[in-house]
Amino acid sequence: MTNQWDTTQEGFDGLLGWLDDNRDQAAKKYEIIRRRLMKMFTCRGCWEAEDLTDETINRVTEKIPEVVPNYQGDPILYFYGVARKVHHEWLRRQNRVLPPLPTDVTDERAYECLDRCMETVPEKSRHLLVRYYENEKQAKIDDRKTLADELGIGVNALRIRAHRIRLLLRECVKNCIEQVPAI
Repeated sequence: MTNQWDTTQEGFDGLLGWLDDNRDQAAKKYEIIRRRLMKMFTCRGCWEAEDLTDETINRVTEKIPEVVPNYQGDPILYFYGVARKVHHEWLRRQNRVLPPLPTDVTDERAYECLDRCMETVPEKSRHLLVRYYENEKQAKIDDRKTLADELGIGVNALRIRAHRIRLLLRECVKNCIEQVPAI
């Protein structure tokens, strides 16, 4: 996304405070909102639903001081409005950002390039990325929470780190595919 904000603990606490006075209830509402946003982006065909959800939450968190004093109604409606704008921006970027792969690229060649690029990633980042994508469903969620705890960061910060590593890998693989002659 064009606007990246790092959510601070203070900002996140403000977001939870807006969702509910009871911190446990606020956390539950946050998880519900997060799931609904991811479902919304997925249903709209976004393959980056998790990243778009994070972007939406970050933008809402950044606007909390301005929104809370005058906002009336269910906070999820505000999230949906921001998500709609994030989705429109994503759609506009799709024509520019992701050019199609050359037609002569085979899966084997792409995997070879991915292996080469993974070797260029620092060991800590490679370990983070492999652990981030291990398992499925609830096990994946639990593992990500554990990994974030081990690193001493929040789950959102972990998502951002994984996203940045993925962007570097994507660029490396693209360059590799363009350089490797077709067989």
